[in-house]
Amino acid sequence: MRADLLVFVGVLGLALATMPVYAGRRRGRDPLESSARGTFVLGSFVREWFYWFVGPLERGLLALGASPLALNLTGVAFGMVAGGCFATGRLVPGGWAVLLGGVADVLDGRIARAKGLASRKGAFLDSTLDRFAEFGAFVGLAIWARGSLLATAIVVVALGGSLLVSYARARGESVGIVCKVGILQRAERLLLLGFGGILDPVVSAWLGRPEPGALLVPVLGVVAVGTVGTAVFRTVWIARRLPLIDE
Repeated sequence: MRADLLVFVGVLGLALATMPVYAGRRRGRDPLESSARGTFVLGSFVREWFYWFVGPLERGLLALGASPLALNLTGVAFGMVAGGCFATGRLVPGGWAVLLGGVADVLDGRIARAKGLASRKGAFLDSTLDRFAEFGAFVGLAIWARGSLLATAIVVVALGGSLLVSYARARGESVGIVCKVGILQRAERLLLLGFGGILDPVVSAWLGRPEPGALLVPVLGVVAVGTVGTAVFRTVWIARRLPLIDE
């Protein structure tokens, strides 16, 4: 078995093994949970477990005095690293960089709330810098897919859909409608891209494909369809809650 796959299986196995431990000691609502976060397709239990799982890292960063902005910028850096890895065909490290960027994205808000630093400025920077990180990863994927017109088109649609999901929410909030619904929000996109990148070489080899992409391209197709669908759904959802004529 490939070393990178062994690492992935080991980390995933450790994570899954801790779920029963968390379930046995589960308490009330996490005080650092953000009310701004939308629903998670895997359910609230998985999200709450993940906060508990990264708790030691969170406490370590707090002890070191890490700032929310530093974690925001770390997330951007991971997005750019992911893009560079994808562009040069290194899908496995690219996938890991996407997932690590997602961890940084979770921790920045939690540390801001733990330190009492949550603010509109922080929320703005967090949301905007997330888009830079996502943009970097998708640009790398577009370069990687340049040999196939179909794959390139899928990446472009996935990028556009991802940005539209966030734009629809931001535009809705600007007119007083908070919309946190949809099946392919940022967390789901990060998981799909991260796992897709890590597992693609193994799946492609198992299927006898001479070139990678047997898993990652279909995953990107799911992201493309899901994000555009989510953006359309949010647009309709918000529009129905706005008056036809302003009073």
